Amino acid sequence: MKRVFTLTNKTLGSQGNLIYSWQKTLGNYLATAGNDNVVRLYDRHGELKEEINLPGQCTGMAWDKDGDSLAVINDKNGVVTLWDANTTRASQIDSGFRDTMTFLLWAKVSVVIGKKTLFLYNLNDPDNPIELAFQPRYGTIVSYRWYGDGYIMIGFSNGFFVVISTHMKEIGQELFQARNHKDNLTCIGISTSLNKAASCGDNCVKIHDLSDLKEMFAIIQLDDERGLDKIGWTDDGQLLAVSSNRGNLHVYLTKLPMLASCNQTRIAHLTSLLEVTVEDNIQQDQPAAIPIDVEPSFVGLGPYHLAVGMNNRAWFYLMGDAGIEKLKDREYLGTVQSICLNADYAAARFEGKVQLHMIEGETQGTTDERETKIFPERDQDDNRITCHAITPEFLIYGTDNGGINYFYIEDWNMVNEFRHIVGIKNIFPDSSGTRVIFIDNKSDGFVYNPVNDQVLDIPNFQSTAKGALWENWAPDRGVFITYVEKIYQREYRPVVEYVGESKLPYGNIPILMYGGEITLQSQSGRLATQTLDTHSAVVGEDHEDNLGPDQIRSALKQGILLKRFKDCWTFCQKLNDIVAWIDLGKGALKALEVDFAIRVYRDIGDVGMVTSLHQLRNLEDRNLLSGNIAMFLGEFNLAQDLFLASGKPLAALEMRRDLLHWDSALQLAKALAPEQIPYISREYAQQLEFTGDYMNALSHYEKGITREEKDREHDEVCVAGIARMSIRMGDIRRGVNMAMKMPSRMLKKECAGILESMKQWTEAATLYEQGGYYDKAASVYIRAKNWNKVGDLLSHVTSPKIHIQYAKAKEADGRFKEAAEAYKNAKDWDQVIRINLDYLQNPEEAVKYVRETQSIEGAKMVAKFFQKLNDYSSAIQFLVMSKCNDEAFQLAQAHNQMETYADIIGADATPEDYQSIALHFENEKNHFLSGKFFLLSGQYKRAMKHFLRCNGEDSQAIELAIETVGRANDDSLTRQLIDFLMGETDNMPKDAKYLFRLYMALKQYREAARTAIIIAREEQNAGNYRNAHDVLFSMFQELKQQKIKIPSEMATNLMILHSYILVKIHVKRGDHLKGGRMLIRVANNISKFPSHIVPILTSTVIECHRAGLKNSSFSYAAMLMRPEYRNQIDLKYKKKIEMIVRKPDKTEEEEPLTPCPYCGFQIPETDLLCPDCKNSIPYCTVTGRHILKDDLTACPKCDFPAIFSEFLRLLETEETCPMCSEKVLKENLEKITDPSKYLNPEEGTE
Repeated sequence: MKRVFTLTNKTLGSQGNLIYSWQKTLGNYLATAGNDNVVRLYDRHGELKEEINLPGQCTGMAWDKDGDSLAVINDKNGVVTLWDANTTRASQIDSGFRDTMTFLLWAKVSVVIGKKTLFLYNLNDPDNPIELAFQPRYGTIVSYRWYGDGYIMIGFSNGFFVVISTHMKEIGQELFQARNHKDNLTCIGISTSLNKAASCGDNCVKIHDLSDLKEMFAIIQLDDERGLDKIGWTDDGQLLAVSSNRGNLHVYLTKLPMLASCNQTRIAHLTSLLEVTVEDNIQQDQPAAIPIDVEPSFVGLGPYHLAVGMNNRAWFYLMGDAGIEKLKDREYLGTVQSICLNADYAAARFEGKVQLHMIEGETQGTTDERETKIFPERDQDDNRITCHAITPEFLIYGTDNGGINYFYIEDWNMVNEFRHIVGIKNIFPDSSGTRVIFIDNKSDGFVYNPVNDQVLDIPNFQSTAKGALWENWAPDRGVFITYVEKIYQREYRPVVEYVGESKLPYGNIPILMYGGEITLQSQSGRLATQTLDTHSAVVGEDHEDNLGPDQIRSALKQGILLKRFKDCWTFCQKLNDIVAWIDLGKGALKALEVDFAIRVYRDIGDVGMVTSLHQLRNLEDRNLLSGNIAMFLGEFNLAQDLFLASGKPLAALEMRRDLLHWDSALQLAKALAPEQIPYISREYAQQLEFTGDYMNALSHYEKGITREEKDREHDEVCVAGIARMSIRMGDIRRGVNMAMKMPSRMLKKECAGILESMKQWTEAATLYEQGGYYDKAASVYIRAKNWNKVGDLLSHVTSPKIHIQYAKAKEADGRFKEAAEAYKNAKDWDQVIRINLDYLQNPEEAVKYVRETQSIEGAKMVAKFFQKLNDYSSAIQFLVMSKCNDEAFQLAQAHNQMETYADIIGADATPEDYQSIALHFENEKNHFLSGKFFLLSGQYKRAMKHFLRCNGEDSQAIELAIETVGRANDDSLTRQLIDFLMGETDNMPKDAKYLFRLYMALKQYREAARTAIIIAREEQNAGNYRNAHDVLFSMFQELKQQKIKIPSEMATNLMILHSYILVKIHVKRGDHLKGGRMLIRVANNISKFPSHIVPILTSTVIECHRAGLKNSSFSYAAMLMRPEYRNQIDLKYKKKIEMIVRKPDKTEEEEPLTPCPYCGFQIPETDLLCPDCKNSIPYCTVTGRHILKDDLTACPKCDFPAIFSEFLRLLETEETCPMCSEKVLKENLEKITDPSKYLNPEEGTE
């Protein structure tokens, strides 16, 4: 609260006992009385206006209810002094009292008794007064005030104040109680105009809001006073007087006239009764306080000037760089209601007129017509101006007959006149004047565009709206608010949309809107800012990162409504929600931000929308663009209106056609494009046909026929529709004839389908046949029982169902051969088999079909047939085929055909089937078959028992016994079989190959390897070198697969045997050098070939001699001349060998050297041990030489290494790998660049 003035006790002539009273209603005078027998009257600004001398000390004073007369009494006589506020003259009235008067009241009915109780006296019920007592802790009653509808506020000496009601149902109840002051309370006061209550005590005044007494509105602290006495409010609530115990009087300003004016972001507002402050909170300029001479009733602010005034006079101030100076004052022809300013001109409204004049430069007596002008002009004197505004270019005013007029100041001409249906109450233009909010006399709100005279209703407009404001922040241009008790926000672009509402603090008026913040003027003269609820989430970037998902969604919604799309993009990125992106895209489209919408839809991958919007980017016709966007958003009626208003009205017709809105399309076509009616009628007819409205469909099909050659295809569609609809409507003859004449197969099918649904079989079948739909035709002929026509069509029919129907008919007629043929065409093989067995007596054909089709039912029928013929073997076979295993088993058992049954059942039987067969053979003492089927049923012990009972030489039984042990994984069975193989049970050791296979079955690879070596040795001794090689090779591969270390003996034996096998390959290919080298390796290990020592040595001598290895030939020839071998030499070679020995030729070329693949040391090419690095070198499966690191490959089948070039050369004459004997293709060979796999194979476990 601002202190307006203070009157000291010396000025008032008081020594602590001060009496004062404000003038009622107007509050222009404050009457005071001290101890000096003088009543002083001051104005609102603290200036002394009148003094009234009394014969004695004043004991009371009071104003009448209108504030026209002040009554004063004194302690010396009974005279009442009256002072007239209008004439400022005093008069006296004798009251007739002899005693001293101490109390004066114009009218009241309530009494305080003994300062303890409140006595309520009802004039309508004088016999029942009410006396109210209060809690002793409150103290004594010092003051009370009536307010509202029978409520009383009471102040107590101990600082409490209480509110009670005089309504009978609430009598005796305290509605509110509070202790406002710690030590004491001296007075209370109420201002009904402000809706405020005040109490004084201690050294402060506390003010409450009557609508919520718990809320403390303000506190006035008087630090220069030790105690307060009384308080008093003017009736209008603007001034509050507080007196102290020392007799001082302080007057505070509690409510100012709500006067303010804005220009751009600057605000001029009343901050005291004689002070106007100009400030700009947006630009943060220093506020300028301007003292004024009068208490103003209007204020106007321009870019460089301030105008204040009252009645018919205004004072102008210049706001320059040097400060603020009073420019001049001006009188008008009537009392001014409002004034508006721009840079050069002022416009004052008074008594239904507006005077426009220059602020500076006007001199007395000038005649320049551009310096001043009064509106309305003389020819419009019947118009009364009700409101006005001024922009940099225009004076805009509204009249009581609905006119909104634009006066262009630069041309000094009226440029626009608009007439509304009712009078204009108020106008609110934006900063440029290109859009105006106006409120008419019906209290409806509109936005007016003077460019095209467009008027738009403001949605949700409140009829009690007090005003409107446009947004001053450029990016939000087009946003505005209206306000009552709440702020209602809307947006104009180019339609008015309701955005939201915000609560307006009580007693505040919005005077400026910038960036979503409202600057408010309060009753105390202060300015405050409030962020609109519609901007709460989008104002302030500093807290964006702290928003949760729900808050971001709220911010996004606000941003879309406010068209702040840049911020919305950020919000959508944070949400990462497709719905949010779609909402943003729709918002951008509504704002006609096509490029931004393309960006949004491209980001979410909506190719269709992006493509469509790209086609709209260059549209200059705003209505056409808006129409397309409205169509995209599903607002089709709006889109049609916009299209029709555009330069391409046919777009409305195209839209309705695309939407299948045919009624609307036809109406538009009649007005815009009559030539389109046939085509629209056809499309409409097609939709009507689809929905079942056949009568209207027929009518539109008929309207669609053009009989133009260029529209032949169109006319054919219409004729087809007529044919279908005619049949639907019952005119079958017309429809069928039209369908028959038309070349379209599909039309015949469609019409036949309709006829079929109507059970018109003959016509339907005829149309199907004419259209080439033979299956359907035959089906309908069957329904019509026309078997002759069916038979004629059978050669064209592909449907099995029809063939079956025809076959049944022929079977019923006893024509079985034709029936069988029809069943065959239908591929119903069971019926074909049945006919051949039962009627045609042709079992061979039936068996043939069963075998071909594997028909279960057919097999059953054939089985029964053979049973009747006692052909049990065939019957069993077909019973098994038909899955009747139990019947087949019983038949086999009954007729001693179990072996046949067992052969037939094969691998498809269940364990139970195998057990049954095994038990049968067990009873028959057939141990082999019994064991075999026990093995298949999983009963391994029983299987083993029977296998061991078989003849010991039965290799098949031993093989199955080994398989049994492998499957069973049972140690006891394993030991049992080993004992059998070793001859422990019958003293007849079995062939070692069985023991090898046993170890392999048991996956005991090390034992198998040892056995394999033994077997290979036996095979070698017997001269079966290929068999020995294959045994070792297979074992070698198995061990390598199981990652088990290869025994060195096995590897060496395999190498020697393979070298021997390579000899034949080399000799066959004529490569005697390679053959000789391999024979030298074999001859060096001749002890491993005991059966063929002499032949091998003979071959070595011969091949070495052929290859030029004369020294090696001589050495092995000399060995043959030993006595133990000499007589065994083949006679055809004996003389030659003897000649080699007798005439020795020891010349021999050194063996070529090649690098060791491990260390690169040069060694002979057939050496497999490097003397430098001591590594055993893998050998080439093709040549027997050691492998070469740079010329390496491997067999694709067995993965044994080889020299790449040699393998290719071998495959030119051979097809198989020398090691595995598998076929190898040249193109499958690949050169190996990394030989580590073959040089350093994983050793595996020992």
